[in-house]
Amino acid sequence: MLPGLSNQRTHTHHSQSLFRLLKRNHSHFRPGDSKTMPFRSPPRSKLSTKLLNITISSLCKKKQISKAESVITDGIRIGVLPDAVTYNTLIDAYCRFASIDVAYSVLARMREAGIPPDVVSYNSLVSGAVRKCLLSKSLDLFEEMMASGVTPDAWSHNILMHCLFKLGKPYEANRVFKESVLRGEVHATTYNVMINGLCKNGYVSHALSLFRNLQRHGFVPQVLTYNALINGLCKAKRLKDARKVLKEFGESGYEPNAITYTTVMKCCFRCGYFEQGLEILSEMRNLGFTFDGFAYCTVIAAMIKTGRMREAEEIIEIMVSSGIRPDLVSYNTLINLYCRQGRLEDALKLLDEIEEEGLECDQYTHTIIVDGLCKAGDFDGAQRHLNYMNTLGFGYNLVAFNCMLDGLGKAGHIDHAVKLFEMMEVKDSFTYTILVHNLCRAGSFLCASKVLLSCLKCGYQVLRATQRAVLDGLRSIGFTNEARKLRSRIRLARLMT
Repeated sequence: MLPGLSNQRTHTHHSQSLFRLLKRNHSHFRPGDSKTMPFRSPPRSKLSTKLLNITISSLCKKKQISKAESVITDGIRIGVLPDAVTYNTLIDAYCRFASIDVAYSVLARMREAGIPPDVVSYNSLVSGAVRKCLLSKSLDLFEEMMASGVTPDAWSHNILMHCLFKLGKPYEANRVFKESVLRGEVHATTYNVMINGLCKNGYVSHALSLFRNLQRHGFVPQVLTYNALINGLCKAKRLKDARKVLKEFGESGYEPNAITYTTVMKCCFRCGYFEQGLEILSEMRNLGFTFDGFAYCTVIAAMIKTGRMREAEEIIEIMVSSGIRPDLVSYNTLINLYCRQGRLEDALKLLDEIEEEGLECDQYTHTIIVDGLCKAGDFDGAQRHLNYMNTLGFGYNLVAFNCMLDGLGKAGHIDHAVKLFEMMEVKDSFTYTILVHNLCRAGSFLCASKVLLSCLKCGYQVLRATQRAVLDGLRSIGFTNEARKLRSRIRLARLMT
């Protein structure tokens, strides 16, 4: 190892210095100089090409691709010719920091230099296309690779599987996986791609079956394997299986990280198993995990949803005493807590604190405030805050308007709610559902039926419970014919959508 190469900045500096020294030492080699080299081009030095590659790699890592190109040009001028490694480094850098088209153009340069693109060249291009979500492009590149006579390796097939899963083609990905198994090209990464892809495409049972089958054949799962499977099981709300795999994870010799525990804890709260979620929180503390803001906010949000405000405040105190600097998610969680408790002044003070911390409130922050003001019955304040949002450049906030519409209806201001509904620029199924529910609550069933029909004509879906509420309401006030007509129109609307 050359001195100083361990540090990237020093690495780049030394590489460039050595390359400049190399240029001086080779300055007598000039292409076309008949006295020095009468019949052949400047000789290549293996050491020089290695040094060139170190320099190019260092520059590319620092996103200095134009400098890397200049070094290659200088190298060619003095007879230090780039090899496949040089060009592949460039391709990877262009894929990551520029565009796939620019990276692809390097293939032509390789061929002109008499260096055929290899599997590494194409793997970088295909992987880059997948990263940029150019999925059809990545498949085209894979086909081109095979048409060029380049044999795909295990990494190529992993990238292809990842691409197919992203395209929502799990069966095709599974076929590639089976072919890889038959060729004996399967690595731990391949299994990780397969399990993660199956989970993300909704085939969690298949992922778990594959995991168990691999274990029976002696496969030792990695941390990534466990995390992918646990995450998939949690998203499918299969908490029992997730906890079982988590237990196996802890007994495997590997250590579950904070992300693993937080994922399971969040699943517990989402599934309504509040005590189990708190048990995992306690287990994390006992294991000495350092909590981040996300983990704390997960617990606080769950406590707020279940009305356990006192415990939520205790967790907030622990978070603050732990020295964790709140981010916007943390502030939004606190604002939500204060609004639920009716502590609007404290919530509004946090808006100033957010600005003092150098953070910017998002639409969600302001929506919580609008909802809090509506729940407190301060509709003038809610309207002022909506106007304030507009001056900040947030534009139309449908969620905030829906909150205000619901607040007006629940407070008995149904006429104001109808006026707000009529002046709203954008509406969604929630907008219609909110108004229909509040009209039914106010006994205005005929008006509710008109809004319901308008909603169905616009192509929005309305819950059957909402439809039943209107139909039952019409019958209860003696409008049985209107209820019959409405039912027929609802059925017709279903057929047309």
